[in-house]
Amino acid sequence: MRKTIAGLILIAAGVGLGLALVHPKAPPTGSMLRARLNADIASSDPGMKRDANTDAVLLHVVEGLVALREDGSVGPMLASGWTVSPDGRTYRFALRRGIRFHNGAPLSSADVKWSLDRYLAPDSHWRCKSDLSAKGIAAVTVINTPDPDTVDIVLDRPAPLFLATLARLDCGGTGITHRASVGPDGTWLYPIGTGPFRWGEWRHNQYVDLVKYDGYRPLPGGTDGNAGGKHALVERVRFSVIPDGSAASAALLRGSLDVLDALAPNELGTIAGAPGIMQDSAMSADFYGILLQTGAPVLRDVRLRRALSLSLDVAALTRVVTHGTGVPDSSPIPAANAFYGAAERVLVKRDLATARALVKASGYRGEPIELMTSHSPPEMYDAAILVQAMARDAGINIQIVSLDWATQFARYSSGDYQATMFGFSARMDASQMFGVLIGDRATDPRKVWNSPQAIDLLHQSVVTGDRAQRQQIFDQLDAHFRSEVPAIVLYNTRRVTALRTPVTGYRSWSAQTQRLWNVGLGNSR
Repeated sequence: MRKTIAGLILIAAGVGLGLALVHPKAPPTGSMLRARLNADIASSDPGMKRDANTDAVLLHVVEGLVALREDGSVGPMLASGWTVSPDGRTYRFALRRGIRFHNGAPLSSADVKWSLDRYLAPDSHWRCKSDLSAKGIAAVTVINTPDPDTVDIVLDRPAPLFLATLARLDCGGTGITHRASVGPDGTWLYPIGTGPFRWGEWRHNQYVDLVKYDGYRPLPGGTDGNAGGKHALVERVRFSVIPDGSAASAALLRGSLDVLDALAPNELGTIAGAPGIMQDSAMSADFYGILLQTGAPVLRDVRLRRALSLSLDVAALTRVVTHGTGVPDSSPIPAANAFYGAAERVLVKRDLATARALVKASGYRGEPIELMTSHSPPEMYDAAILVQAMARDAGINIQIVSLDWATQFARYSSGDYQATMFGFSARMDASQMFGVLIGDRATDPRKVWNSPQAIDLLHQSVVTGDRAQRQQIFDQLDAHFRSEVPAIVLYNTRRVTALRTPVTGYRSWSAQTQRLWNVGLGNSR
C-alpha cells in the first residue's frame, strides 16, 4: 500500500496537474468548513517551496517549537519552555509531553533534530536557511538531544532574534515533521505533523483538504496568533483554489464557500449588505509601493527619485485603489507594527513645486521611465495608472508595462526593470520589512537598497534585543530610506474576510494568514 501511494505521489509531482496527493487514510465524512485560496499552494513541504498561501495551509498541519503570538511576540508550541545560556549561544528546549504525530508516533527530541537537520542541510531550499548561517543572524553549530524530551541548539554567536526566526510564517514556522514524511530515497511525500488538522488530499489547482486530528493535544487558552490553544471544530477543512475575485464572491453568495479571505477591495460592494454575510478585518503588516532600480541611468540621480516621491498624493491614491480600506504609509514599517513610531508616521506629502525643481536640477529631459505592473492584485494596475498621472504633473514621463504576475515576479527576482509596482506580504518583525529591500544586489538582484549604511543599520537591528535601541535603529533606517528613495512606499492594506453567518470563531490578524482552528459552523453539514 505504501509503495502504491508513494508511486502516485511521485507521478503527481511529475505531472503537476489534476492528480491527487492523498494521505493514506481517507478523509472522514462530516462537517466541512470551506475556505478559498486565490492560487494553488506551491508544495506541501513547509518552508521549502513556498508562498503565503502555502504557509497558511501548512501551519494547520505542522507546528514548531515556538510560534508567533497575536502581538508579534514568541510563545511556546511544541516546546513547553526554554532557557538560554549566559553567553546567549545555547537554547535548551523542553518538549511538551504526550504530543503525537498524525501517524501516532510520539514526538521526541530525535524528531526535532531530524527536522532541523533537514532544514539546514546543504541541499535544502528552506526559506530561512540563510538566516541561520554564518551570513545571517547566527549559524547553528550543533543540535544535541540529551534525552527524549530535551533539545539543545547551539549557535556560533548570540542572536536575540533566533526564536522569532524559528517562528516566522515564511519559515513555515520551522514546523517539525515525522521522518515518514519522506520516502526511503529522501523524496518528500506529504507532511506528517502534530497540528490540529492532518494532511488529507491535494488536487492541484482545485483544492486542498485537511482532516481533523483526533489525537491533538491543545495548549490552554484561545486563538493567539499561531500560538495559543487550537481546536479543530469541524471534521474537515477544504481550501478551494479560486483565482478570480468575482467568482469567489459569487461562490460565497451562493453558499459554496463559508470563508472568503483577502476579499479584493473592488468586490466589497458586491458583498456588503448581502443577507447571511458578515465581515471581519484587521490591518495587515504589509506594504505596497514602487521599487526603483537606482543603478538604472534614468533613476541614478536621487533628486529625480525624490521628485517622483513628492509628485504623488499617497493619501488620495490609497483611498482610490483600496476603496477606503487601506492606510497611506511612507515607511517600510507598516502601521500595524509595534515599531511604527513618531518618525514612521510622517507621511510624505505631495509638493509639486519642489518636485518640479528637483526634476530640473537632476537634468532629466523627459526620458521614459518604465513602470512594471500586473493585475495581481487588481489594485496594482490601478495604482500604476494614478502614479503615471500624478508624476506627469511634475514633468516625469512614466510608461506602464503591464505583465502577467509570473513574468513580473521573474523580472523582479532578476532585477530586470527600471521601476515596478510591488507588494510585500506581512512580516511581523520590522527588521524583516527592511530586509526585503536591503542587501547586496550583486548576489541578490531582488534587493533595491545596497547602501553600506543601510546594510550596517539592518545588521545592528538584528543583533540587539533591546526594544529602545531597536526603535532608534529603525528610526535611523527610516530617515535614511526617505533620503535615498530606493523605493516609494504607498500604503498598507486592510485584510477583509467575508463569512457566511453560520461561521463562528473566525479572527483576522495582521499576519494575513487564515486560521481555521477554533472556527466552527453553527449548523453542521
